[in-house]
Amino acid sequence: MRIIVSGGGTGGHIYPALALVESLLKHEPDSKVLYIGSFRGLEGSIVPKTGLDFKQLHVQGFSRSLSLTNFKTVDLFIKAVKKSKHIIHDFKPDIVLGTGGYVSGAVLYAAQRLRIPTVINEQNSIAGVTNKFLSRGADRIAISFPHAANQFPKDKVVLTGNPRGQQVFEKKGDFSLTEFDLDPKLPTVLIFGGSGGALKLNSAVVNFANRFSEQKKFQAIFVTGRKYFDSVSNQLADLKINSSNFVVLPYLDNMDDVLPKIDLLISRSGATTLAEITALGIPSILIPSPNVTANHQEKNARQLEERGAAEVILESDLSSAMLYHDLSELLSHKSKLESMAQAAKKLGHPDAADKLYKLLVQVINERKQETTK
Repeated sequence: MRIIVSGGGTGGHIYPALALVESLLKHEPDSKVLYIGSFRGLEGSIVPKTGLDFKQLHVQGFSRSLSLTNFKTVDLFIKAVKKSKHIIHDFKPDIVLGTGGYVSGAVLYAAQRLRIPTVINEQNSIAGVTNKFLSRGADRIAISFPHAANQFPKDKVVLTGNPRGQQVFEKKGDFSLTEFDLDPKLPTVLIFGGSGGALKLNSAVVNFANRFSEQKKFQAIFVTGRKYFDSVSNQLADLKINSSNFVVLPYLDNMDDVLPKIDLLISRSGATTLAEITALGIPSILIPSPNVTANHQEKNARQLEERGAAEVILESDLSSAMLYHDLSELLSHKSKLESMAQAAKKLGHPDAADKLYKLLVQVINERKQETTK
């Protein structure tokens, strides 16, 4: 297969794309893959490390208010579409996959104008503006949450799940919590506010840290985010927190290793995170970010809550006392954690990347049949 993959801006668009590529190369090792990203997004630092062929386009998002910058946005989009057509003409893909972000809008729109088969992968329960725009010209839309189905043409929607979930599910390693000087036999909670950290969540955790470290029934890995690490560390030092069951880190580079070893996750509710924990069957307390388009993180989280897989605390309601009460109650009741874990697994798609790969093959074959009629 010859495929162009495009997704950019955040890890939530990039990692599902890379997970699909990993699955594709397992099935068809001789496939040719080109990744097209933006100059502004994280893909510029992530994708080249994979060894994939990589090209970049100049794009930017629309301002929500009336602004002259929107004229520049339109101009950049038109130029990006033109450049994408040249790239597509030279590469001659069998299909183009978009996982979201403004750059994928230009690439898939160009492919659709050239009548190349296109597939969209929508990770969230609330569809992004770019994917809605592209959906009418797409051959299929692969969704991760059932609630997203009614936002697209019904005859094009396929529930595959988020490919990132399979990537985490299949990872095997010899990692042990002893590498953090923690006891592998104790119930463990991972507290993670995202790669940049979450200020209000960090403050809540700092305020209950002394209560946490006084007990010996369970333990925590607290990931602050790099920009908050020094401040949090200084606050905890002043409180003289016992570190034997309360590990504080700026970031986790080996999240894939750590997730299978924990009993509870406290985190934001981005699509990639939820794909990982449902594939693995990890109970969670979710604190949706209020600073996202269309409040999609809360919509994501509520779908797990409705099925008994997670508890949801809105950031506006978050307090130190509430969070400590909820996590200690869960970690103290194994049967409740097991029930939530089973509910999470029922929502997971540990074969999502393979499903998406098969969908791509199906679309290519359908287009071939159309051209031979």
